[in-house]
Amino acid sequence: MINEKEIKKSKPHIIIELIEYLPDAIVTRTIIKKTTGNITATSISIGEELGQKAIPFDTYVQIIDGAAVLIIDENLFHIGLGEGIIIPANTKHSFKPDNKCKMITTIIKSGYED
Repeated sequence: MINEKEIKKSKPHIIIELIEYLPDAIVTRTIIKKTTGNITATSISIGEELGQKAIPFDTYVQIIDGAAVLIIDENLFHIGLGEGIIIPANTKHSFKPDNKCKMITTIIKSGYED
């Protein structure tokens, strides 16, 4: 997995152009990273997938190119261009593109101290 530095503040950008597809690779680019959460752009090439995991925070995923299948606690969701979904904290999930795709992931870490 390739990860580039956080993008510059106060500089307009086109979200889909922040990352490129690389053959046989998953590429990530940090948009913003704070102790309370982060936003990441990810591209997944043909044949790649994000294996099952669970994280202790709510995660919002939005597709910005292509489409994918997201499995959350054994429930199957087909997510297309422009669609988003919230993955609940501590929930097992995996992600497989239909072909290739790009997505934005937002993780919120604050609010869990209650």
